[in-house]
Amino acid sequence: MAVDDAAFREFFASEYPRLCWLGFLLTGSRAEGEELAQEALVRIWWRWQLGRRPADPARYARRVLVNRQRSLLRRAAVEARSLARGRPAEAPPAGTERAMVLWEAVQALPPRQRAVLVLRYREDLTEAEVARLLGVPVGTVKSASHRALARLRQRLGSYDLDPAASGTEERR
Repeated sequence: MAVDDAAFREFFASEYPRLCWLGFLLTGSRAEGEELAQEALVRIWWRWQLGRRPADPARYARRVLVNRQRSLLRRAAVEARSLARGRPAEAPPAGTERAMVLWEAVQALPPRQRAVLVLRYREDLTEAEVARLLGVPVGTVKSASHRALARLRQRLGSYDLDPAASGTEERR
């Protein structure tokens, strides 16, 4: 069966950075994010090899990545019951003090709330698409988003995240 290698190489080149970034945002680790992206692309490559190219490969890759992350979270939850995990979250690749403060607050969110925020606001997916990706009802996405935003507001307090709102880093 002939495989369109050029089309897959083009797809890989265009989607790999985006998938790495999504993986990083979901996990907080550059290495884990890259691994998730690679796993997603390997699964798509296999489908491509078998002549079963997805209708929307980018969407399929994102779904594979999110599902793999969910699977890893379930496994980690089982391990966490018997082991104390305490690894520090990695910092984002670059940014201002404002970005660092926001990143720390997002990392403190529970995994599902963090995933909902990343998919809703970074990936700009609808609530229905996020629900489908995470395998939860739309109402769960809405409530997780609401709770996550409330936690961020509470944690960040009066910290100004909008640089255009004032000329200072923090409100007093």
